[in-house]
Amino acid sequence: MTSSSFIMTIKTKILTLTLLLTLFSTFAQAQSAQSAYVRLITNKGNITLMLYDGTPKHRDNFLKTIREGKFNDAEFNRVIKAFVSQGGDLDDTILNREKLHPEETPKRIPAEINGAYFHKKGALGAGRDDNPQKSSYFTQIYLVTGKTYTDEQMDDLEKKRGIRIPLQHRQVYKKTGGDPQLDGFYTVFGEIVEGMDVADKINNVSTNAQDVPEEAIKFKAVILSKKESAEIFKRTIKTVKPSTP
Repeated sequence: MTSSSFIMTIKTKILTLTLLLTLFSTFAQAQSAQSAYVRLITNKGNITLMLYDGTPKHRDNFLKTIREGKFNDAEFNRVIKAFVSQGGDLDDTILNREKLHPEETPKRIPAEINGAYFHKKGALGAGRDDNPQKSSYFTQIYLVTGKTYTDEQMDDLEKKRGIRIPLQHRQVYKKTGGDPQLDGFYTVFGEIVEGMDVADKINNVSTNAQDVPEEAIKFKAVILSKKESAEIFKRTIKTVKPSTP
């Protein structure tokens, strides 16, 4: 073995070890109790969300806007079956507000696209417009319902979108579903831990041609206490699958 090939072998081993340590750290965090849980009280039932500590800007923004009452009388105003249910402010509302108040900064949450968090069924994401930075709106969220995908469909999606779907994610998309086409383009910052049946119910309501529900789907977001959050974690830890890159 030449000295150059020996050095390359050592570098490869170091890189592999670094990757394994990163994966282990992410896996451990995903299985640990996260610091914030939120309940969406809707006229279809309740949904409990676990917010990821690995996306602190989005977590803190959501908690802040809830405390400010921005989600006291919100609606799921755009529902696309087998895709997502979008709630909070509409794009037009947000963009018009920004035009009226150009002095307000920042206007977006910087993207926190983390390979550990993907668009599996039940994922909580932040809405945005088509900005190149992929930064998110402050007051628009979506819940992923999605559908199941075959390996062939995911192979095709990888080519079209220029993305790579990790093996662990593929297994989830094949078994329980989601929206892999959104991965790498939108920030996922939490997931549903209780009330997926309610989210499914919302995603199946009748809508018009613009994907607006024919019946208003109202919701209020409430931050749960540490005690209740701990109880939910104990109750759901066996059913919530950790997200790993």
